[in-house]
Amino acid sequence: MRLLPAFLSKTPRTAKTAGAAAPARKARVRSPGDVTSGRVVLAMLAFGLVYGAIITRLVLLGVADEATGGLGSRGMTASSRPDILDRNGEVLATDIKTASLYAEPRRVVDPDEATEMLASVLPELGNDKVRTALSSQAGFLWLKREVTPEQQEQIFNLGIPGIKFESESRRFYPGGRTVGYVTGHVNIDNKGIAGIEKYVDDQWLGDLHALGFASTPNLEPIRLAMDLRVQHVVHHEIATGMQRYHAIAAAGIVLNAKTGEVVAMTSVPDYDPNNPAEALDPNRLNRASAGVFEMGSTFKLFTTAMALDSGLVRLNDSFDARSALRVGGFTINDFHGKHRVLTVPEIFIYSSNIGTARQALKVGLKGQQEFLKRIGLMDKVPTELPEVALPILPRRWSDLVGITVSFGHGISVTPLATAVAAAAIMNGGYLLPPTFFPRSEAEAQSIGKRVLSEQTSKEMRYLMRLNVTKGSGKRADVPGYRVGGKTGTAEKVVNGRYSSNKRRNAFIAAFPIEDPEYLVLVVLDEPEPEKPGMGATAGVNTAQMAGAIISRVAPMLGVTPRFDNDGEQPIAVNY
Repeated sequence: MRLLPAFLSKTPRTAKTAGAAAPARKARVRSPGDVTSGRVVLAMLAFGLVYGAIITRLVLLGVADEATGGLGSRGMTASSRPDILDRNGEVLATDIKTASLYAEPRRVVDPDEATEMLASVLPELGNDKVRTALSSQAGFLWLKREVTPEQQEQIFNLGIPGIKFESESRRFYPGGRTVGYVTGHVNIDNKGIAGIEKYVDDQWLGDLHALGFASTPNLEPIRLAMDLRVQHVVHHEIATGMQRYHAIAAAGIVLNAKTGEVVAMTSVPDYDPNNPAEALDPNRLNRASAGVFEMGSTFKLFTTAMALDSGLVRLNDSFDARSALRVGGFTINDFHGKHRVLTVPEIFIYSSNIGTARQALKVGLKGQQEFLKRIGLMDKVPTELPEVALPILPRRWSDLVGITVSFGHGISVTPLATAVAAAAIMNGGYLLPPTFFPRSEAEAQSIGKRVLSEQTSKEMRYLMRLNVTKGSGKRADVPGYRVGGKTGTAEKVVNGRYSSNKRRNAFIAAFPIEDPEYLVLVVLDEPEPEKPGMGATAGVNTAQMAGAIISRVAPMLGVTPRFDNDGEQPIAVNY
């Protein structure tokens, strides 16, 4: 027989036992104490259910916060970025903390009232679109990014349920307009979209953020080759020059000729990276690197160097400039013709189109293209800044094209490319890729490419100095700093034809010329005479501007002035 536990044992029910039990149940009477105890149990059960529901709701809301980006959510905070410093440690860009306004619509009690209260501080939020959004059951909604501390305090004091703030990183540029075209700027999510900011994102910072390190603190600062002091001077001088000579735009560059470092680069009209919307104006273009122009007679620097380096032309050679040069039905004249045979130095200091064209013809079209390619003027400048334009080259290279290119027409390049090529002519013949980051002379030499001989560079330095002491660059001379330079005045193309009253002027300067450390390039777009009756050529305006920059920045850059005549070896020049 199987044994069962006592509480499972079966007792056979008989009619007798069943009948006996029934009267006992009917006879039992519930006491008042039993009734009270039951009510207590029911009340406890009811309270338990209520509190359980509340706890469950809180847990669900907490989970929803995490899923929809509520307070404490990592997904809402804009990415942190490293500081950007100039070569001396001055801050050019940094992160600051700011508050952004958002809503959790499902927690908003009265959408109409909330909309009206928000509009009392931020009028742009008082519309039907916001009211409809606040009436939804969404978990998260941005209302306004980057509110001011005053706006934050006012909205906080309104005490609107479901309206909250999130702390974010916002980019701030202490240098403002002075550095805008180099640092670039970020978007509302603190992601770089222009300048060095974009370069850094493209190189590594974007990947770091993509891996989830959006709020990584204490990132190593990024140091640039830029000198903020020099940048300020260049910006001030080109902005002043643009106003003084009634130009529509201007640009300036200071380049270390021995390392390729961009020490300063700016353009006006400019923009404030703290207000990136200004950059949408088409006229606010970084003309120093993102604009391409016919650089005019500054190209004679390259044509003369090409001719000398080819071995087909020597410094004491002469060329016939007595009459105009006619090619393919076109006539090439000089601006201020001497109408005689000119030596190579005379061609350079008088900026003779005829003499320069004859030098180019002697080298030939193939040699000309090879040389321009060699010094980087037929390719995009290889550097870190994203905003760099490609050159515009002639579709077909004919004798006429070769002649016009020799004096800077028919080919359009960036001022940055012009400065880099000029530095190669001045520094002993090494083409150095420009960089916006620090680079030593040893590093530069390891990546530099020889593009012409030391002897050619020496002769070109002599011609550059001669042009400042005897030629069109006299206004660029700065006592003690031995400046060499070349002017360029290019007629602008208007409606497919060269205009006689609209020009683009430029001046290339190098100092100290016996062993150039720095190169300065200034460009003015459509300058006019400073006063009625005055000229508006490069020798009058951009040469003066370059001299003003050099006089101010040379001491900052540690260039020691010299007041002796060592190295000044004038040659006989027929006037």
